[in-house]
Amino acid sequence: NFKGSLDAFVEEHPEAKSYFELKSSKGLAFRFPDPSFIEGVNSRGKVLMKMDKVDFGYPTNPNLTVTNLTVRVSMASRVACLGPNGAGKSTMIKLLTGELEPKTGTVWKHPNCKIAYVAQHAFHHIEQHLKKTPTEYILWRYEFGTDKEALNKVTMVLTEKEEKQIAEERTWEYTNDQGMSRMKARIEKLTGIRKPRKRGGYDYEVKFYAKSGEGIVGLINEEDLNKHGWEKHVKQTAEKIAAEEGRYKRPLTASNVEKLYQDVGLDREYASHQQMNALSAGQKVKVVLAAAMWDQPHVVILDEPTNYLDRESLAALAVAIQEFKGGVVIITHNDQFSKTLCPETWILEKGDDGIGRLDCRGDADWMEAALKEKTAGVQMDEMVDAMGNVSKVAKKKKSKKEMSRKERKARDLAKKKALELGQPWSSSEEED
Repeated sequence: NFKGSLDAFVEEHPEAKSYFELKSSKGLAFRFPDPSFIEGVNSRGKVLMKMDKVDFGYPTNPNLTVTNLTVRVSMASRVACLGPNGAGKSTMIKLLTGELEPKTGTVWKHPNCKIAYVAQHAFHHIEQHLKKTPTEYILWRYEFGTDKEALNKVTMVLTEKEEKQIAEERTWEYTNDQGMSRMKARIEKLTGIRKPRKRGGYDYEVKFYAKSGEGIVGLINEEDLNKHGWEKHVKQTAEKIAAEEGRYKRPLTASNVEKLYQDVGLDREYASHQQMNALSAGQKVKVVLAAAMWDQPHVVILDEPTNYLDRESLAALAVAIQEFKGGVVIITHNDQFSKTLCPETWILEKGDDGIGRLDCRGDADWMEAALKEKTAGVQMDEMVDAMGNVSKVAKKKKSKKEMSRKERKARDLAKKKALELGQPWSSSEEED
């Protein structure tokens, strides 16, 4: 037994310090990769995700689970989502990320915003891949550029109505090298190329299928495509382009994946030489965390991250969250974790009718300063190829006329690398 104050105990036993404050006694620190650049997003306070007046109830329950959810998320966000068990916190996050579809209200995400979501029951992400090593898992998950798990969301699966819409032949207005044209035809697919419009938004390139128009390619504005059942295809194309724009700067190689695992505290030996079924619960959480971060997300959503991680790892995770240049939303029951990291809170509680309702609170001064912070430094300025060679990448905000000869050469090299790898090159890169 020790007689004396807590400070005296910690002074005599410094190894116990991490149990009373969110700091690692061993100096352990995780590091998240910087978010990839989003053209046109110059402030960390610009909204990238939002919900407005969203209601949701599960099909097996005649009553709503949550109602009137309205939230905003940006790269400046540091949000703790709090509330008792069963209030609907995980349901709200699944609505925000597209895992669930609302009954009423709207959910929106910037088309180039990438999200890392680590679910409360984190192991479900990897349970079908336990015979793979952690490195093999990431190589599999991102082998085609986009995140395979993202394609399984209910909001990305076509409904019967949407399938019927896209199969219909209709008159489309499109542009190509010959100018603007109109044609009655059916769209076969989106090609993966898009071009920004001067007034905002994008035109997406499509390939037509029709007796008179087979093989014709043209650009159609995204509003027309969304209106006629192609909205989920547009989202998939946008997400693939966003993923590919980061991929040519950091190729999907075993060495790059191992480096990412080291940044979240998983040694190379475990990353590449141990099957996941032999890992501890804490090591598996690190696998899930690293896999979610590979895509250089702009927003990280962690559902009960304190589960399975020891005190040292929690302190290291706190360092990563504090230094991360993107937004963070955390569901947690750990009061110290939320107070240390999150000046903004979403408090979800059930009313007398059993329906969850949201109360958003925050440190007004902190939030105002964070919203004004510029995204300077978030844009990646280097490209690393599979051999480890580093090349500078020109900033996208500059036009050809504003670029130096060296910057134009770097952009041309980046384009060449992307095309050699068979990856789409966004035509926004060619804009003057």
